[in-house]
Order: sequence, then structure tokens, then C-alpha cells
Amino acid sequence: MYLAKMPREPSYDRDAALDAAMTLFWVKGYTATSLKDLELALKMRPGSIYAAFQSKEALFRAALDLYAGRMEAELAAIIAESPSALTALRGYLLSLGGLEPCDKPSTACMLVKSLLEIQTDHPDLRGVVLSHLQTVLRLLEDGFAKARAAGELPADADPARLAHRMQTYVFGLKIQAQRETDPVAMQRLARDLADEISDLRPAA
Repeated sequence: MYLAKMPREPSYDRDAALDAAMTLFWVKGYTATSLKDLELALKMRPGSIYAAFQSKEALFRAALDLYAGRMEAELAAIIAESPSALTALRGYLLSLGGLEPCDKPSTACMLVKSLLEIQTDHPDLRGVVLSHLQTVLRLLEDGFAKARAAGELPADADPARLAHRMQTYVFGLKIQAQRETDPVAMQRLARDLADEISDLRPAA
């Protein structure tokens, strides 16, 4: 009796490999990351890397999706699970004041770093980054819209405009954390920006 061969299971942990690639790209950037760097980080041979991810560009795209997906999921959960959307948004800014270099491969945002690096040389990758930035913007806008509906913002507040403002705060804090050496100063800056969100509440 003939038995069809079962497809071979990959001999690598795809999630672990992708996580390692994300960390590497986050630190070194797309251009500076060599195939040798990827071999060492992923613990895979070149042929296996290309078999699994097709190309360096496709692997970078997947790494961007992983990074952004985590950020987007975290922000969405914070807004959805809090009884006060405005308090949730304020708390998110405060949490960025606690970033320290030892916590993550880089405290600067991978999306912003990538956008500044690739510019117009890689339009497809630039499009991926811009798409994720737009998703973050939409989540923030949804949060402000929820806050306005709950009476936490004046009736004439513009959620889209507020979302652009807060997105600037979010990514600005992530970049500032890359250069700031005083954790107290970093926390103070985050608190100042978070207080601006609190101050949006209509006067009693």
C-alpha cells in the first residue's frame, strides 16, 4: 500500500527566528544588517533563511509587521479595557516615560527609525511603515472619539486632530528615550505631555 509522504515540519522555530530578526533589524536597521548578521542571529544557514522567508526584504517586512502588531495590540487593549479612554491615553504616554535602554534592543521606535532610513530607496517597505503608522493614528483617533462620546472631551473636540498631536508625542518620546540619560527627566517629560491630555477635559 502506498503511503503519501507527509510534508516535513520546519526544523526551526519560525516565531523565535522572526523575533530574533526583528531585534536585529531594530538595532542595526535594514541596510546595515548583513546576511551574516542574520545567520548568526537566527542560527540558520543562508539557504534556510531564504527558504523560510524568501528574501531579506520579505523578512524585514515580516519583522516590521511583528513589531507594529505588538504595539498596535497593546494600544488597542489599553483603550478597550479602560473605563475611561482619556485616562487610558494619558496612561499610555506615562508608560513611555519609563523606557530604559536595558529594557529593549532600542528605545527608539522601529517604525520611525525604519522610515528615516529607507526614505525613497525602498518604496514597498516605506509603504509598509506608513500603513502601520496610519493604523496607530486610527487607534488614537478611535480613543479620542470614545472619550468625546463619553463626555470626557468638549463636544467640538476633533479626534483626528488630537490623534495627530498624540502620535507626535508618542513617537517623540520614543526617540527622546534613545538619547536621554536622566530617567527622572524622561519621566517628567512624559508626565508633562500626559498632563496635556488630561487638560483636554471640559471644565466642570
